[in-house]
Amino acid sequence: MTETGRRMHALVERLYPLCRSITGDGVRATLQIVDEYVPLTVHEVPTGTQVLDWTVPQEWNIRDAYVADSTGRRVVDFAASSLHVLGYSVPVAATMPLAELREHLHTLPDHPSWVPYRTSYYKPEWGFCLSQETLDALPDGDYEVRIDSTLADGHLTYAEHVVPGQVADEVIVSCHVCHPSLANDNLAGIAVATFLARALAEENPYYTYRFIFAPGTVGAITWLARNAERIEQVKHGLVLACAGDSGRLTYKQSRRGDAEIDRVLRHVFNVSERPHRIAEFTPYGYDERQYCSPGFDLGVGSLSRTPYAGYPEYHTSADNPDFVSPEAMADTLSVCREAFGILDRNRTYQNLSPYGEPQLGRRGLYDALGGRSDTKQAQMAMLWVLNLSDGDHSLLDVAERSGLPFDAVAVAADALHGAGLLKA
Repeated sequence: MTETGRRMHALVERLYPLCRSITGDGVRATLQIVDEYVPLTVHEVPTGTQVLDWTVPQEWNIRDAYVADSTGRRVVDFAASSLHVLGYSVPVAATMPLAELREHLHTLPDHPSWVPYRTSYYKPEWGFCLSQETLDALPDGDYEVRIDSTLADGHLTYAEHVVPGQVADEVIVSCHVCHPSLANDNLAGIAVATFLARALAEENPYYTYRFIFAPGTVGAITWLARNAERIEQVKHGLVLACAGDSGRLTYKQSRRGDAEIDRVLRHVFNVSERPHRIAEFTPYGYDERQYCSPGFDLGVGSLSRTPYAGYPEYHTSADNPDFVSPEAMADTLSVCREAFGILDRNRTYQNLSPYGEPQLGRRGLYDALGGRSDTKQAQMAMLWVLNLSDGDHSLLDVAERSGLPFDAVAVAADALHGAGLLKA
């Protein structure tokens, strides 16, 4: 277990008990904790604000909720898990027979010990989620039902963290902060994004990296609406979700399919021994579908391990901190760092000695290769860079065509540039 992996898992465990939704104090509490790791700029957008084709909804907060039997014993208790309440439940205080109460109870018969995650964001409703085992054990009779919640005008809350780069062009990294006690979806994504931001801050990156912590769908739409005038600065992007389970890594390509981020992730996986899958874009999933909507069509893909709905524990109480591992989150973080390292170093060069192969020996370039274990690869990288540096091919083009690792190509380009054979 890496130390970084352990610390990411500890962050997941700390965030897990909080009741998050698309609005409310649970989101704010989550962002306050993340702010301890990386400084955040928090934005509050009032209820009723028009954001593209959507309207910022009322804010939902909850203090307590339970179902109690005739003895006063809480048979379903929000205090035990935030999953026990239907998200965005309106207030209720009533006593009713079990037959009536059943209409408002949600279970998973196929997994009788698990509690499902359910919401009703845009339709006034109330309900409870519980295990099928708990429901089966309830005797007929009257039950006290209490949901102490508020649904009122307030704000939608999201936050940003910016890692300044050498240029103003941006790479966005987005994760959703609206899910309650679900460790893989998406606390692991929040943790990986947070520690990725910390790592990039130590590297003096070429691009500016903007991390977006926002509620799913309406949060990303709100960010896009509020940043539409500067959207051309966004050159690349990645949505992080389901980042901590034991499954193989999955990259879902952008709508374009040939965006630079798509090519970079394909290259990272091609030269890696990690099990992986490349998925085509579909207009369903996480917030990549907002960033890739046709009006914006940003080069934004999505990185996960097992994708949404691809594992039985998805949106259930079984998606708990034990379901995610430090090792898996560390691996996801490593892939992000490898990919962004390529983005940051991908350049297009012009060969300043394009007529015939320049003499590398008299420039000390062959001598620099002597004794290296990868001498042949380094030599081939130099020759490929020289041949394809015509002002039209990037270093990523060179790596893809030659089959060489990008790092070898970039090191060769640095050496050739230093010897005066290339110009950017």
